[in-house]
Amino acid sequence: MDQQLIQSALSYGRRFVRYGKPASYIPELASKDPSKLGVAVCDMEGNLLTAGDTEEKFTMQSISKLIALIIALEQNSYDDVFTKVGLEPTGDSFSSTVRLDHLTNNKPFNPMINAGAIAVTSTIRGASLEERRDVCLAFARKLMGNSGLDVDYEVFLSEARTGYKNRAIIYLMRSNGIIEGSCEEHLELYFLLCSLACTCRDLSMFAATLANDGISPSTGERLIPLRTVKLVRSLMVTCGMYDYSGEFAATVGMPSKSGVGGGIISCPIGRYGICVYGPALDEKGNSTGGLKMLEYLSENMDLNMF
Repeated sequence: MDQQLIQSALSYGRRFVRYGKPASYIPELASKDPSKLGVAVCDMEGNLLTAGDTEEKFTMQSISKLIALIIALEQNSYDDVFTKVGLEPTGDSFSSTVRLDHLTNNKPFNPMINAGAIAVTSTIRGASLEERRDVCLAFARKLMGNSGLDVDYEVFLSEARTGYKNRAIIYLMRSNGIIEGSCEEHLELYFLLCSLACTCRDLSMFAATLANDGISPSTGERLIPLRTVKLVRSLMVTCGMYDYSGEFAATVGMPSKSGVGGGIISCPIGRYGICVYGPALDEKGNSTGGLKMLEYLSENMDLNMF
């Protein structure tokens, strides 16, 4: 790694921030400063290089779908989880309901769209909603090496008050037999996960663990089984960047997952864990500056897996 290269990636990304704007459908996100931009890169020994606004806190949003999937697979069998969700990419937007009523088995296409992530979240077990939340929070803290990681409750309440489309999604899946139990509790846990507040530093550690086959670079502890890591990385390649995933795979070529909070994590296998942040988004929900920083790093550090 080279600090000057990381700084150059930041400078390159800044040129494109003006072409995006923060997510507006979640009121609390609409107020974020669109000029913020940061990048953190963690190697396989836990060494970290940063540039820009890497201590700025933002919510994970769809990046948390990876955590929900890992926990669900740890608590349940592979078959139990994937009877409720598929493994195929879709060209639809992440919040689309179009296909849910037209599939032969009615299950969502993959765990990286909202419907699929909600279905996955419904399989996370616990004696109560509080216990389920605590399980997720404890695991997220371990993945990111941050014992103080917590929920941004202002964003959580903003999502919970305005999440009408996600309510439509979960009740449609309930009517189709995909969802069991309390829809409102499952949705609350989903919103809580989306509202986990983190920094580029935190998420670069998570990404590095994924790149390191599930072993934390900082502690040497295995946090994720290898089979699960391989599955998660494959979904990041095919579905992780919403309906931009195909083009991103062709141009950048790193397993990645974005969120409308402005974060994107990438995990070039055996190399680095990368997190970029910029709340100014393109029309598909990906950070405009973040995408360009990843393009720059992929080309200049030879990170394209293809």
